[in-house]
Amino acid sequence: MSNSADMVYKLGFADDEIAECLDKKGLLSIELEFTKKCNLRCLYCYSSAGEPVENELSLDELKSVIYQARELGARKIILLGGGEPLIYSGVRDIVDYINSLGLQQVLFTNGTLITREIAQFLFKKGVTVVIKSNSMKSEVQDMLAGVRGVFKNIRKGLKFLMDAGYPNGKVSLGIQTVICKQNMAELPSMWTWARENRIIPYFEILTYQGRAKENADLNVSISEVKTIFERLEAIDRERLGIVWRSRPTIAAFSCKRHFYSCLINSQGYIQPCPGIDMPIGNIREKPLKDILESSHVLTNLRNIYEKIEGPCKTCEDRYKCYGCRGNAYQITGNYLSSDPTCWRFKKGTE
Repeated sequence: MSNSADMVYKLGFADDEIAECLDKKGLLSIELEFTKKCNLRCLYCYSSAGEPVENELSLDELKSVIYQARELGARKIILLGGGEPLIYSGVRDIVDYINSLGLQQVLFTNGTLITREIAQFLFKKGVTVVIKSNSMKSEVQDMLAGVRGVFKNIRKGLKFLMDAGYPNGKVSLGIQTVICKQNMAELPSMWTWARENRIIPYFEILTYQGRAKENADLNVSISEVKTIFERLEAIDRERLGIVWRSRPTIAAFSCKRHFYSCLINSQGYIQPCPGIDMPIGNIREKPLKDILESSHVLTNLRNIYEKIEGPCKTCEDRYKCYGCRGNAYQITGNYLSSDPTCWRFKKGTE
C-alpha cells in the first residue's frame, strides 16, 4: 500500500526488491555492532551493554564486512553499535567509508553524546539518525536508562540534530521507543508529537532477552499492546491518512528483515537478527557470502511463510507478517515458532 508508513518514510524495501534479493540469495542491508561499550545501563537492553567485550572487531574488519555486504547487494547499513555507537572511536571513519561506497546508513544512538558538531557531521553525511527516547518525563526516561540526567542530554542531542537540519526531504530523524508499563500512558502523545515534527516514531515491544529478562516490571500484557497499537493506528489514519494494520512487533512497520538482512556483532559473529542471538558463523573464519549460503537457519527464515509453525501458519495475515522471530526464539527456544506476544496467537496467553 503506497501510503503505508514504511513506504512513506522509506525505511523498508519494496516487495519486488525483496523478491529479487531472495532470488539472488543476497542482501539489501546489514545490522552492524561496533562495541558492547555503553554509557547507559538501560533496563531493557537486548545485549546487556555496558563494558566492551574481548577481541572486538577492528576498524579494518568492520570495513571489510561492509564491503562484502555491498558486494552481495546491500544498499543500507544499520549502525546499531551493540553498545553506544558514538563511543566507538572509529565511528566517523565508518560513516565516511559507507558514504564512499554509495550506501545509505542509519545510526541508532541513545543521543546523549551528540554535540552540535557531531550533529552537523551526521547531517552533512546524509546519515539517518534514530534516537532512543522512551519518555517525555525526565524521571521515567532516567529510570529506564539506568542513569540520572539522561533525559536532559537526550533532549539536548535532539535539539542539536534539528538545528543541524534534521529532518528534511533527504535525511530522516526518528525516535526509538520501547513499549513498557512505565510509559504506556504517554505513548499516544509521544507518537503525535513525533508526527507533528516530521520525526519517525519507531515504537516496538520488548524482546525478552538481556536485561529485559531481569526487569519483569517493564512487561505489558498482550491486550495492552494490542490496545496501544490500535490507538496509534487510529491517530495515523484519522489525522494523516497513513494506513496500516496493527501487528507485532513495531507499530506501523512490518518486520521483513530476515528476507534480506543479518546482524554482525562486535566480535564478528553473524546472527539472523538481534533477537535470534544464535551465531551461524564468524567473518574472521569465513567470508560473509559463504556463511549466508551455508546457513540452514537463514534458509529457513528466508522461507518463513512456509516454515513457520503453529497458529501463525493459518493466520489471515500470514503472507504480510511473521510476528517477532526474536521473541519466538527467546520465549520458546524455536525461531520458527509462532510469536507468543501476538494477540492473534491464541486466547489466554497473557
